[in-house]
Amino acid sequence: MIEMKDIAKRYQMGEEVVRALDGVSLTIGEGEYVAILGPSGSGKSTLMNIIGCLDAADDGTYVLDEIPIEDYSEKQLAEIRNEKIGFIFQGFNLINKMDAYENVELPLIYSRMSRQERRERVKSSLEKVGLAGRTKHRPNEMSGGQQQRVAIARALATHPSIILADEPTGNLDSHTGADIMALFDQLNAQGHTIVLITHDSGVAQHARRQIRLMDGKIFQDTGVESA
Repeated sequence: MIEMKDIAKRYQMGEEVVRALDGVSLTIGEGEYVAILGPSGSGKSTLMNIIGCLDAADDGTYVLDEIPIEDYSEKQLAEIRNEKIGFIFQGFNLINKMDAYENVELPLIYSRMSRQERRERVKSSLEKVGLAGRTKHRPNEMSGGQQQRVAIARALATHPSIILADEPTGNLDSHTGADIMALFDQLNAQGHTIVLITHDSGVAQHARRQIRLMDGKIFQDTGVESA
């Protein structure tokens, strides 16, 4: 599913060149549940952006679903993001004037999907996260945990190859965060491939595999799980 080899990313900081990623190689298979950890400046956010096709590597190869994409244009990367990756962010990124149904439907509107298929996908996704009865509620009428569930439903609606979650419990209290992580555990048990980006070792323990970054390099990988 994800195959990266010798991925490098550099940034110019004044007169200094910073190596955000320095020869990262990893493989993530279908159905895996992986956490990528590291302190601030370790390169985990840069790696997340490259995995999610939000940015491109300076060097190395990246193959996603057997498609080599390291030389893709921004338009091509946008298509990959829309078709293959479901994003979940710390800040939820919901549109306040839209209700839960409309927020989940939004990424589907840009496809050529029929209205009936969109309706079925939105309904299924909201049911999967336990919000079948909240379709008409707007974000300001929901708790933080419910908002994150809407964000997860939105990610699921496109039927992505990968669910990429960036600090998904960062804006939640510990009890609500535990509920969200239990939902991720359930989604993985159903066969979804999940990649978590986190600095929280407690959150990372939910994943069956942990990849730790330091100074732009992998210094620990607990190993590949079979799907």
